[in-house]
Amino acid sequence: MLLQCKNLYKNIGTTEILTNVSFTIETREKAALVGVNGAGKTSLFRLLTGDWQPDGGMYALAADTKIGYLPQGAWDEGGNSELSNKGHHSLYNELDSVFLPLKQMEDSLRALESSMGTLGGAELDRIMKKYDRLMEEFKQKGGYEQASRVRGVLTGLGFPAEDWEKPFNVLSGGQRTRASLGKLLLTSPDLLLLDEPTNHLDIDSVIWLEEYLRGYNGAVIAISHDRYFLNRVTTKTIEIEHKTSHTYNGNYSFYANKKAVDREIAFKHYFQQQKEIKHHEGVIKTLRSYKTEAAIIRAKSREKLLAKIERVEKPEEAPENMRLVLKPKIQSGNDVLMAENIRMGFGGATLFDGISFDLKRGERAAVIGPNGIGKTTLFKIIVGDYAPLSGNINYGVNVKIGYFDQSQQRLSKSKNIFEELADTYPRLTQLEIRNTLAAFVFIGDDVYKPISALSGGERGRVSLAKIMLGGANLLILDEPTNHLDMYSKEILESALRQYSGTLLYISHDRYFINNTATKIMEMAANGLTMYNGDYDYYVEKKKQIGLDSIDPSSKGAVSFRRQKTAQNNINGPSTHTDNSQKSDWIKKKEAESLERKKKARLERLENEIAAIEKKAEECNACLNQDTVAYDALALQTFYEEKIELEEKLMVLYDKWHIEQS
Repeated sequence: MLLQCKNLYKNIGTTEILTNVSFTIETREKAALVGVNGAGKTSLFRLLTGDWQPDGGMYALAADTKIGYLPQGAWDEGGNSELSNKGHHSLYNELDSVFLPLKQMEDSLRALESSMGTLGGAELDRIMKKYDRLMEEFKQKGGYEQASRVRGVLTGLGFPAEDWEKPFNVLSGGQRTRASLGKLLLTSPDLLLLDEPTNHLDIDSVIWLEEYLRGYNGAVIAISHDRYFLNRVTTKTIEIEHKTSHTYNGNYSFYANKKAVDREIAFKHYFQQQKEIKHHEGVIKTLRSYKTEAAIIRAKSREKLLAKIERVEKPEEAPENMRLVLKPKIQSGNDVLMAENIRMGFGGATLFDGISFDLKRGERAAVIGPNGIGKTTLFKIIVGDYAPLSGNINYGVNVKIGYFDQSQQRLSKSKNIFEELADTYPRLTQLEIRNTLAAFVFIGDDVYKPISALSGGERGRVSLAKIMLGGANLLILDEPTNHLDMYSKEILESALRQYSGTLLYISHDRYFINNTATKIMEMAANGLTMYNGDYDYYVEKKKQIGLDSIDPSSKGAVSFRRQKTAQNNINGPSTHTDNSQKSDWIKKKEAESLERKKKARLERLENEIAAIEKKAEECNACLNQDTVAYDALALQTFYEEKIELEEKLMVLYDKWHIEQS
């Protein structure tokens, strides 16, 4: 066991922050730490790093355990004490400094090599033995891998080679935070504590980090709102709710499903017992009303029986969360948005060129691409904040836009929350504004908080409240899930899935994209490629067609480029013509054979899908039976079987879809 926490609690003044937090972490275990914003997750990390001392309980680490900690947004507010005095170093040297002990060891080896030429006899034997021991230690500690590890981490975290020699102090806050993460990974601590490690990373860098952590030799505890990341990396989930902890032995999806089932079962047990207690109390009251000796004896017997019932405590209600309903006030035409050959740049340099796409009513499109490619700039062109260098943006009939700006620049810092909504929608009454804000968890005097004093998550909720009231039929959202906790993300996902308008958004949250997008638009400097499906479909199609090429004949990918003819005919026309009748016959037979094999594979898949669908329906039927509903073990068994069957179905559906393509 690497770490054990037992009954930890922490107060700040008279306010309880954490109570009765208990869990264990094994060597090499990867765990998620989840909970609503403000639940106490970062506070727990501060206890584990020794920055804070607990007011009760204990935690114990295995001997010689080395902890590495990445705070959330380490450089967002302008400084990091560990690295700020080394700003004159280059980015590469900053990370390479991790290997200073190995470099000193290497210097010692070179010195020993030099001395060998002047020695002989017993002294030479002694030096050679010392050299061999030091060389073996140097190899074991990765002495020959230093440079490749630094280069691998820098590349994986999205730093182009031209940035490696930049002075550290000229990097942005986000770049410095990424560098801090890279340096931490290179130190290889026994236990990594990561607070929102995917912030400031694009999707490719997050995927790299996932693979790195999955193979990491130490243990990891990660706080993250990136559910896709947690699903791929973690095998245990520790939840902080109502200041205490609950442990689930599975990834985020397992935790979310089991928690929902456990909460439902707990409430059923509680209300069933309350019903039973009220029944007993009613019988006792009726018996006592008869005032006969026999009735009183029976009443006392019932009271004894009632007293023996072990009372089930009422389960804690789920934390208060926002309520969001998105509904267009008017319907747009079928053609909603058309972009044609958009080119944009600054200071004489082109940022992107040849961006073309169109959106139809009801489509939900996610724009993805590396950081710095110009996604936010493209959105600012679409909403009219910027004018493109060339190209056209056209809107369809009756299009009304609702825009979510990730930097929240459209919120007035001179106003409070109430004023922001009242000034935007002057026809609303005070009661209507208060009711709207209550739906976004701004209660009582919270509505008078200054916009300038709000957290990122609070500003996001205010912006979403304004969008909800606007009744737009085209939502353009730039990183709408930034700063939202997982529960708020799920509410936003649900609202967007039910939204009858058209949706265009930027996001790095693959779980969110998977749950909301019907189309993926991958943006590059020289154009945009569209995939007709969710994120998992996009990943599968990229595997099929290669990371850097687009197959225009594939069912789910449509390519838009400046030179459309050249791009849409990647392989070029065939220059070889075989007039041989024999060759044609062979090709025909091969094609027929391939078609028969494909048909057979499809038939096998369809039979397998039908069989599993039948089993899933049987599980659903069992879950709806009253006898199962009140049997926690049976309910859990059938539910887990249902989840397993549904996961198998998703894999089979993907295979079937690929075969059909």
